[in-house]
Order: sequence, then C-alpha cells, then structure tokens
Amino acid sequence: MSTIAAIQGASRISPVNEKLYHQSNLLGDWKGSFSNNHQAIDFKVLSINGSTAQIEYSHGGHKEVGVATVDQNLITYGNVTIGTRDGQKAALEFSFGTARQAAVLDKVAAPAADQNRLVGSWIGSTDKQSASFQILSINGRDAQVKYNVNGQGGQGVGDVVGNAVIFGKLVLSSSDGTNGKLIFPAPGQTLSLNVKKFTPKTA
Repeated sequence: MSTIAAIQGASRISPVNEKLYHQSNLLGDWKGSFSNNHQAIDFKVLSINGSTAQIEYSHGGHKEVGVATVDQNLITYGNVTIGTRDGQKAALEFSFGTARQAAVLDKVAAPAADQNRLVGSWIGSTDKQSASFQILSINGRDAQVKYNVNGQGGQGVGDVVGNAVIFGKLVLSSSDGTNGKLIFPAPGQTLSLNVKKFTPKTA
C-alpha cells in the first residue's frame, strides 16, 4: 500500500501545535465585513495539514480557493491574514503596500446534523487490512470512540474537527455520513482505508 501524504478534507494538526496554539479553533466558516467599506467577507478554513490550510475566500463577489500558510494561530493567504483566540471571533487584515483594511469575523456554527452523521460504526477491509471505528456519541468537540485496527483496539475521547474525528494518530472523515476514510499508522508508513457506515437492515 502506498504512503498517504495528505487526504483532502481531513485535518492533521500536530498535538504540540494544538496544545500551544489551538489551531483547530481556526477551522470553520468565518463571516463578517471590512470596517471601512462594509464589504462582505466569507473565509472558510476547510482543513489544516501541518503548515498549510485549504481555504475558500469570498469578497466583493469574487471567490478564491487555494492553499494558505499556517503559522502558530494565524493563517495567511496572499495579502490576507486571519487569526482567532477563542474560535468564535476572528480578526482579519488585508494589506496591500501601505494600505490596510481590517475586519472582525464571526464563526458560523456548523449544523449539529453534520457532526451527528459521523456517529455510528464504520467498517472497512482489504486483503491486508481491516478496521472498525465506532463513534458512540458526540458532545461539542468531544467524541466517544472505540476502534479495532488489524487486531489492535482501544477506546477513549477523540476531537471533532469539521467532518472528521481525530483520536491519537487515527483520523476518520466523511463528507456524506455514509462513505468515509480512516487514516491510521502502520510500521514505517501511514495508510488510508475506505470505510462505510454500518446500517442495520430493516425488515
């Protein structure tokens, strides 16, 4: 199996950076307007992988999609820098030469239903790998999880980040609540396994 360098839609934030800078606070959809001209802004942080972030930036009727730089608790995309302390309000600054514009943005809460779609038993296997990952419940950013990967099991509390649950070095993500990916460590590499949510058949 090939080593997985990055999986779209699943964030990988180092435990050290999360502890120091709470980078997961940056994830989500931020909306507001520039203070001087009241132009609407929508800045979405879709995922963070190490020192890069997948973002969508909408302003003045234009939408940009790209890769931004993550540094401590700040994200920089071209001339735009955004940062937050509490994960609820963010400061955004646009600079062009000596001209600067500032904005205060509010995080738009994700519908609870999106996270609840992660709850359930996720199962996948190949001829060499097998895994089950149960998300028993979600409360805010905490997820009660239980897993078994290639015969090695465990349970505890994972972190909910967007459409993914992170538990140690295991990451389960799903955009539709039915099909997902499980990223897990193996000797000398990191593997990705396609998983499906188990749905009991009704009579």
